[in-house]
Amino acid sequence: MGKFKLALIGCGYLNEIVANAWKDGYLPEYELIGVLGRDSERVKAFAERHGCKAWADIDELLAIKPDFTAEAASVKAVQDYGEAILNAGSNLVVLSIGAFADREFYERIKNTAARNKRRVYIASGAVGGFDVLRTAALMSPIRASIGAQKAPASLKNTPLFNGELMDITAPQQVFSGTTKEAIALLPTKVNVAIATALASAGPENTAMTIQAVPGFKGDEYKIEIQGAEVRAELNIYSRTSAIAAWSVVEVLQNAVAPIVF
Repeated sequence: MGKFKLALIGCGYLNEIVANAWKDGYLPEYELIGVLGRDSERVKAFAERHGCKAWADIDELLAIKPDFTAEAASVKAVQDYGEAILNAGSNLVVLSIGAFADREFYERIKNTAARNKRRVYIASGAVGGFDVLRTAALMSPIRASIGAQKAPASLKNTPLFNGELMDITAPQQVFSGTTKEAIALLPTKVNVAIATALASAGPENTAMTIQAVPGFKGDEYKIEIQGAEVRAELNIYSRTSAIAAWSVVEVLQNAVAPIVF
């Protein structure tokens, strides 16, 4: 059997890690065939670095018939390309999970995947423990919450930011609501919250708080679930977003592995 053809959407920091992981032998079952992105010069440079094709539009990508397409670009990329990728016979690995906060779109993607006998793999990003969350949700109704700690500067150019945050000397809560409401305000900042919600109580029913913490670097999440038979707490800290890219590599490994974790 030949290698699985892998295409990437997005030519930034995260897919650079995925491509380098492939080059370094972490994905020996795959052939990296190309990358799609909005900036033609960056896409061309990425393709040259990794010995693959550079694509300008989705039709060019799908004409090569990839077996797997891994997205690390944006919520809009998932919304614009997701159904077309599945209809073309490719499995889809999604990192911009915030796209699935829209329940109608989520159901449409699920039905499209089923109709084409393909799968959508949700990369865990900066969190883990999806097996625990899903198992608990099967056993009984659960309550789920996620608390996030972020650096004040990381909230710049979002509705949660104001100049006073840069002068705080103690943690300050800047958001309280549901994960669906959080992704509406912060479409690129809380993808992991939507992933957690989808694996547990759902985006509308998973509570979320966000604290701005002075002097903090990276992201920290505390996930709590409670049901009639199961109670669990997960605490995850990541200094950079690199863990999100490595979660894509892990998904790709599991998708073709004889033993699945």
